[in-house]
Amino acid sequence: MAVKLPLVLRLSIPFGHHFKKRQWAAISNSKRNSRKLGFSKAEMAADSEPSKVIDSHLHIWASPQEAAEKYPYFPGQEPTLPGHVDFLLECMEEAGVDGALIVQPINHKFDHSYVTSVLEKYPSKFVGCCLANPAEDGSGINQLENLILKDGYRAVRFNPYLWPPGQLMTNEVGKAMFSKAGELGVPVGFMCMKGLNLHLTEIEQLCKEFPSTVVLLDHLAFCKPPINDEEQQLFNELLKLSRFPQVYVKFSALFRVSRNPYPYEDLSDILSKVVSCYGANRVMWGSDFPYVVSECGYKEAKEAVCQLAQQVHLSSSELEWIMGKTVKQIFNNQCFSL
Repeated sequence: MAVKLPLVLRLSIPFGHHFKKRQWAAISNSKRNSRKLGFSKAEMAADSEPSKVIDSHLHIWASPQEAAEKYPYFPGQEPTLPGHVDFLLECMEEAGVDGALIVQPINHKFDHSYVTSVLEKYPSKFVGCCLANPAEDGSGINQLENLILKDGYRAVRFNPYLWPPGQLMTNEVGKAMFSKAGELGVPVGFMCMKGLNLHLTEIEQLCKEFPSTVVLLDHLAFCKPPINDEEQQLFNELLKLSRFPQVYVKFSALFRVSRNPYPYEDLSDILSKVVSCYGANRVMWGSDFPYVVSECGYKEAKEAVCQLAQQVHLSSSELEWIMGKTVKQIFNNQCFSL
């Protein structure tokens, strides 16, 4: 079953605002997509609503007491940081963040019960991204379908380091799960923690074979500001993935990809080039809570993006897309009904 890709809305252009050449290119591209795909009245109305700040990437896990009573950690993956939902809610309130996409943490591995309980308790505030189980027997395919259709998860994460030794995400099970995600209308997030170069071919192959499956590249695909030719070439490959209209980039976990301390000023050029290639409506901010709390603070993680956007002269409209509108559009404005 073919699944319609999320619509790309036009970026509003403030009268009299000076735009650099790269910004006009991004906006022109967005307009072309808009004319091709069209708009519904509901989408036009949603575009005029006040923007919400949505965190596109964070994790939660049970408190030690909750783990002992009901939501056990996966053996060997006991967390060393607090990450329970009450702590998250406190941080979000202080920072002025309205909603978030919760990514299933490795601490509970394939046991989604804790995150599911939070999604059920706060259905208009959080959306869930489950963790794909690439077991060789193919059982993860049914698990994925159940998590989406029964438990309401709206995205799935592919962690290539969970695949059986010697297996790629393009194996039979991986393709089946990637295809199923497209059929069910949920995006697939890729975690390339050990380097995009290790997984680039797999991502390209899956995008070519299954163009209806939306792709989210976590944490800039772990591309740091280039300091040599090899790293520059790899970053160029990240930019070239924009040729696939289904690919979106998370400008997230800045502390993981920056070479500098907060406010991560070396990422300004990275942000500028990513927005130029993808358009702001295919880029989204994410904190990587709770890890970010001890790095710079949750509120500061949000503010860093705003500072970087100002440095490279992004428009207020572009910043609104990055800080929430992109995530809402991916989920067809059906979530985060705050």
